[in-house]
Amino acid sequence: MKFTIWRFFPVLLLLFATLELQAAVLPEERFDLLYHKYDGGGVTIDGPSFLVRKNLGDSVSVGLNHYVDNVTSASIDVEVSGASEYTEERTENSISVDFLRQKTTMSAAYTVSDENDFDANTLSLGISQDMFGDLTTVSMSFAIGDNTVGLNLDGSEDFQEDTKVRSYRLGVSQVLTKNMVMAFTFETITDDGYLNNPYRSVRYCNDPACTGFSFQQEVYPETRTSTAMALRVNYFLQQRAAIYAGIRVFEDTWDIDATTYEVGYTLPYQDEWIFEASFRFHDQTKAEFYSDLFPSVNAQNYLARDKELSTFTSTTLGFGASYEFGRSWSQIERGSLNLQMDWIDFDYDDFRDLTASGPVGGEPLYSFDATVTRLFASIWF
Repeated sequence: MKFTIWRFFPVLLLLFATLELQAAVLPEERFDLLYHKYDGGGVTIDGPSFLVRKNLGDSVSVGLNHYVDNVTSASIDVEVSGASEYTEERTENSISVDFLRQKTTMSAAYTVSDENDFDANTLSLGISQDMFGDLTTVSMSFAIGDNTVGLNLDGSEDFQEDTKVRSYRLGVSQVLTKNMVMAFTFETITDDGYLNNPYRSVRYCNDPACTGFSFQQEVYPETRTSTAMALRVNYFLQQRAAIYAGIRVFEDTWDIDATTYEVGYTLPYQDEWIFEASFRFHDQTKAEFYSDLFPSVNAQNYLARDKELSTFTSTTLGFGASYEFGRSWSQIERGSLNLQMDWIDFDYDDFRDLTASGPVGGEPLYSFDATVTRLFASIWF
């Protein structure tokens, strides 16, 4: 595959940008409590999370995070397979340490994730440096992950496969004017091992006329390398308002190309309220070995019918509101209550709804809506 993403690299690098502006200061001491919920496509995922971050002196900050996903799934894949709705729980725990020395910040984090058929362990290391009068920040990070895939089915206790993930990230942020900040990130990820879903199947025609179809298990390559670049611009207006725009381009060795565009507006109101509205559009092409319907059994070496590897677009409308309190309280520095909601519309160009009637290969194309809700409180101390 040709990595056409490199066409953008010289231009984007000259713009000095990253998704998040980083500075040579320790993270603020705080406590966050979050409730999150995703509801769409027959899948509901919700649960709590909490984060505590505490400074040890003037140069060390330690953070602890606990995150829970309670999953209830009756997705289209579950319905088509004839399986019943299932529930499971995923827990994630992480610890992070930041060390500040003059204008350099060094970071390390370790994350453990556990569910009944998937275990993940990730170690990440990073460093960032402020320069040129603190107008430019350069950051680099590396992460290594070891995952174990299993099956939560009777008689499947012996099924166990491993996956290794390596990611590399470079970011540059630049203050261009007193009102404008631009940011650029470059990231590449390599996956090696068992990369497909052991529960998912592909369908194929039973005969040359394709009067019916049957199923066989998916087969993926054992390696994948993806590359992404992102550019974001923040422009600060009067009265503490701001607008932002961003673009992210992605491609991988499975022949998937994707582009995401995002714009947003932030509006403070009085001293306590902050409102935000955003719009995001995502466009993706399919993997080279993806098909909604294969012509025969074992039609090719690699087979996939995962809708996330198909051709699709998604449109997201987002809204957020934040209320700040407690500046006059002696016990805390300040606090905030926050609500963020996203409404997402997914439209698939080559993934068909097998729960609907229609000729083989001519079933209606699949689409669905989802809602993402995040309600959280933060306390700075």
